[in-house]
Amino acid sequence: MSDFLKQFGEDLQKNVPGFIAVSVAEIKSGMSYHSQSVVADFDPELASAYNLEVVKAKMNAIKALSLEGQTIDNVMITLTSQIHIIDVSDNGDYFIYLAVDSTKANLGMTKSILNKYKKEIEEKL
Repeated sequence: MSDFLKQFGEDLQKNVPGFIAVSVAEIKSGMSYHSQSVVADFDPELASAYNLEVVKAKMNAIKALSLEGQTIDNVMITLTSQIHIIDVSDNGDYFIYLAVDSTKANLGMTKSILNKYKKEIEEKL
């Protein structure tokens, strides 16, 4: 599995314009399966820990609002110069956290690549 995730990270770094960092984490435990950053002081595992709270809060809101059949596909947070994407697996077991430079990112391409990998990771985890 770690070889697959390592290749996943390298592919994202190579193919996603403006790539900054990525992490794959389990929602239930918060455990990070893989993290990678091209910026020395950007810790994707720490970012995933905080973004896990965002995912859990939204899951609780869905439950509290009785939004039957609704699940989180992704959460996108736009900062001044970065875009952070939290892409939740279809089964709700894990998420991919990706940070990109907003001046270089192509969101359509980025989301397409994430969707491809999200399905592959779900099959292997």
